[in-house]
Amino acid sequence: MKKQVVFILFSLLSLTVGGEVSGRNAGKKNAGIPDSRQMLSERNLSRAIGLVDKAMSCYFTGDEMVMSRYYNPYTKSRSEEKGSVWMYTSSIEAVNAILHALKVQKDNGNNTGYDKYYSRYENLLGLLYDNADYYLGTFTLTSYTQTKEWSVYGVNRGREKGTAPVAGIENVYDDQQWLVRELLESYRITGNEAYLQKAEYLTDYVLDGWDRTLDQNGKEHGGITWGPGYTTKHSCSNGPMISPLVWLSELYKGKNEEISYNYIDTDGSRKTAAMQKSDYYLNFAKDVYDYQQRSLMRPDGVYADMMGGCVPDCAVAYELIDGVKYRKHTALRDQAGPPISYNSGTMISGAADLYRATRNKRYKKDMRNLSDASFRYFAKPGATRPGYYTYKTGGFDNWFNGVLMRGYVDAYTDYNKVSANIESFQKNLDYGYDNYLFDGILPTDLLAGWNGDHNNNAVEGMFIFAFAAEYALLARYELERD
Repeated sequence: MKKQVVFILFSLLSLTVGGEVSGRNAGKKNAGIPDSRQMLSERNLSRAIGLVDKAMSCYFTGDEMVMSRYYNPYTKSRSEEKGSVWMYTSSIEAVNAILHALKVQKDNGNNTGYDKYYSRYENLLGLLYDNADYYLGTFTLTSYTQTKEWSVYGVNRGREKGTAPVAGIENVYDDQQWLVRELLESYRITGNEAYLQKAEYLTDYVLDGWDRTLDQNGKEHGGITWGPGYTTKHSCSNGPMISPLVWLSELYKGKNEEISYNYIDTDGSRKTAAMQKSDYYLNFAKDVYDYQQRSLMRPDGVYADMMGGCVPDCAVAYELIDGVKYRKHTALRDQAGPPISYNSGTMISGAADLYRATRNKRYKKDMRNLSDASFRYFAKPGATRPGYYTYKTGGFDNWFNGVLMRGYVDAYTDYNKVSANIESFQKNLDYGYDNYLFDGILPTDLLAGWNGDHNNNAVEGMFIFAFAAEYALLARYELERD
C-alpha cells in the first residue's frame, strides 16, 4: 500500500468521523469564554478534522497525491477527471484552517487537539504543497512593462512536477492569488520562510498583470485581467489579492526592505523604481480595492462578475514602444455576469483588512454596507427549509459561499451585526451533518440532502474541503469573537 494512503488510514484510526477533540481535561481554559462556546469550538473542529481525513482518503491517491474531482460515497467511486489547481488548493485551505484553529484552541488552554493533530496536519500541509508542483510550469510572458520568464501554476495537472502547460490561457491569475493567500496563511501559522518566499514570487507575477497603461489623464487604467491570455478583468482576479497584499504590508512594517517595480511614465516609456515593501504592498492593496469598487460594484450593492465589452475585440493586443514589444491596453465597456457570492466575500475581507491597517473609516463603512447587501442578495430565508437561509449550491457555489462566510468572520470585529450571517452557515452545516452525513461525506445541498438515485450523488472534492474549512473557521470564531 502506498505510504501516503497508509498515512491517511492511520489517522482515521485515531478519530471516528464526528468524534470530539475534547480539552476538558487539558488544564484551565479561558475563563472569559462560556463553556457552551468552548464546546461548540471543539465540536466544530472535530467535524472539520473528520471531513478532511475522509476526503483525503476518498479524493486523493498515491504518493503523488493525485486529486480526483468527484467522489460518490454510495457507489464508492471516484472520477477519472482530476481536480484543477484551484480545486487542489481547497485542500490546502482546509488544512490551514484546521492548523490555525488548533493553535487558537491551544492559546485558550486546550492543548489536547493541538498535541494530537498539529504535527500530522503540518506534515500533510508540506506534502500538499510539494505535490502542487505537478501543476507548476514555466513560460515567457510579455506584459504591460516587461518580457520575463515565470514559473507559475497551470489550471491542469502535468505528468511530472514542473511540466504543466501554463502559457496563455493555461494559467489564470486568480489561481495564483488563492495560492498566495494560503501560502501566507501557512507562513503565519508555521513560520516556514519557504511559504513566504513563494507567496511573494507569485504576488510579483500577479501584479505584473496589473494594467499599468495610462488613460488620457495620465492615470493607470488598472485592473488585473483574468489571466495573461485574457483581456476581460474579473472580480475574482482582483478582489482576492487585496487581503494578501495587506498581510504582506503588515509582515514588512518596520522592516527596512525595498522592492523594485516597473511603471509607465507619461511619455509611454517603461521605467523602474523602488519602494519600501510595506508601503508598496499597502498602496497596491488600495489600488486594487479602488479599481474593483469603481468598476464592478452594482447598484444593488454587490459585485458583478467581470468587466467585458472589449474594444475593439477581446484578443490580447500588443504595441511597440521604442522598438520594444509590450502588452497594449484593451478598453472594457460593460459589467457582465451575475453576482457570485465570493466576489463580495473577498471585498468584505479586503475592506476589513484595509480598515485594520489604515483605520480609514471609508473601509469600515464599505465593509458594513457590503455585509448587509450581500446577505440580502445571497441568503434566502426559508427557501428550502423553514428557519434556515438557503444559499445557491449549483456550479461551484458551495466553495464560493465559504469565501463569503470568511468575509463575515473577518468583518465581525468591527461589525458585530454579521453574527446572524455567520450563524446561518453554522446552522446549515450542522443540519447537513446531523441529517445527511453518509460514510463521512456531506451532500452538495446541505439542506435538501442526497439524490434518491444513488448513482447521481457524486460530490465535488472542493466542496468537502470547503465545508471542513468553514467548520474550522467557526471553531476559531467561537474563541476569538470577544
